[in-house]
Amino acid sequence: MTQTLRLPAPLLAARNIVTFLLRQPTSAFGVIVLAALILTALFAPLIAPHDPYVQNLNNVLQPPGNGHPFGTDELGRDIFSRLVWGARITLTIIFLVTIVVGPIGMIVGTVSGYFGGKVDMVMMRVTDIFLSFPSLILSLAFVAALGPSLNNAIIAIGLTAWPPIARLARAETMTFRNADYIAAARLQGTSPLRIIVKSIMPMCLPSVVIRLTLNMATVILTAAGLGFLGLGAQPPLPEWGAMIATGRRYMIDSWWLVTFPGLSILCVSLAFNLLGDGLRDALDPKQMNRR
Repeated sequence: MTQTLRLPAPLLAARNIVTFLLRQPTSAFGVIVLAALILTALFAPLIAPHDPYVQNLNNVLQPPGNGHPFGTDELGRDIFSRLVWGARITLTIIFLVTIVVGPIGMIVGTVSGYFGGKVDMVMMRVTDIFLSFPSLILSLAFVAALGPSLNNAIIAIGLTAWPPIARLARAETMTFRNADYIAAARLQGTSPLRIIVKSIMPMCLPSVVIRLTLNMATVILTAAGLGFLGLGAQPPLPEWGAMIATGRRYMIDSWWLVTFPGLSILCVSLAFNLLGDGLRDALDPKQMNRR
C-alpha cells in the first residue's frame, strides 16, 4: 500500500499561493517579469553579448541591429548588455532596501501599537515627520548629506521608506494586542518582547509582505530618480536611471538610449504592483476559503 507524500504546512501554503498567483493573468505577469529579472541578474555574464564597460568610439550611437539588439550609447557601449548588468544593480537595491525597511517598520509599528501611550505618541510623531516629506525629496536630503553613491542612495531610500510599513504594523498590532491568546501570555508572565516577537509579528507579517511588495515600485522609481539626478549610482555603473540621464542629451536623434532603460523601469515597477495586488488577493481569507 503506497503512502501519499504530504508536504509540510509552510510549503503547502507557499505552493497554494504560487498556484493562485499564476492562475491570475495580472499577477502571473508580475511573477514572470520578476523571475526574469532574477535570472537575468544571476546569469548576466552569460546573457550579455558584450562587456558593458568597454567603449568603442568607432561605433557610437548605432541604432538597434548589427550585433547590438538595443543599439549603442554615446561611447559605443552595448545598451542591451548594460541593461542586463543593470538588472543586478536593481535587484541589489531591492534586496538591501527590503532588509532595511522591513525590520525597521515592523519594530517601530509593533512596539508602538503594543505599548501605546507615550511610546506610541513619540514613535508615531517621528513617523509623521518622515511621512510629511515626499520620499524622493527626503532621499535627496540624505544623499546630499552622505554624498552621491549607490551605497548612500540605498541607505537614503531605506531610511525614508519604512514609515508606511510602521503605520501598517501598528494598525495590525492594535487589532491583536487585546486578543485572548495575548492576554493569556501576559498572565503567564511572558515578557513584552517575547509577545511582540513570537505572537504579534507573525500575525503582521502577511500584510507587511504585501505592503513591501507594493512599495518596491516606489523604491525602484526613487532609485532611478536619484540616478537620473546624478546622486545615485555613478558612471560607469549601468544603472537604469543613470543611463536615462546620460542618454537624454541624444534622445531626439537616438531614441533607444532612453527608451529601453525607461521600459525596463516601467516593466519592473508594474510587475511589483501587480504582484502585490495578487498577493493581497492570495492572502485574503475569503479567497483562501474559496480555494
